[in-house]
Amino acid sequence: MYLGFWKRVLINGIFFIAIAGLYRSGLHVANVWVAFMAAFVLGLLNTFVKPFLIILSLPITLWTMGLFYFVINALLLELTSVVMKGAFYFTSFGSALIVAIIMSIVNLIVTNYFMNR
Repeated sequence: MYLGFWKRVLINGIFFIAIAGLYRSGLHVANVWVAFMAAFVLGLLNTFVKPFLIILSLPITLWTMGLFYFVINALLLELTSVVMKGAFYFTSFGSALIVAIIMSIVNLIVTNYFMNR
């Protein structure tokens, strides 16, 4: 069974706190509550916007053998930072891309861990 929406928000919020502490030059999070609000916003964007982006970018995603999927995740992280207006932001798109790659790997590991239980 896949993780529920609120579990994923909780995991992403904790991840945002951790990555903001470890990657200070790339991600700024004002406080813990902002991290969880950003995780909530990202969850909403992943639910409602991401499917359309995946469909629209399907040719380039296939052409790059799936690597463009990380760019879509980075775009959604950047869109989250726009919605959060200064309390949660990335210093560059490259920082968002690095966080998106790490976040995809962490979410894959966590999802597989909970699927095997």
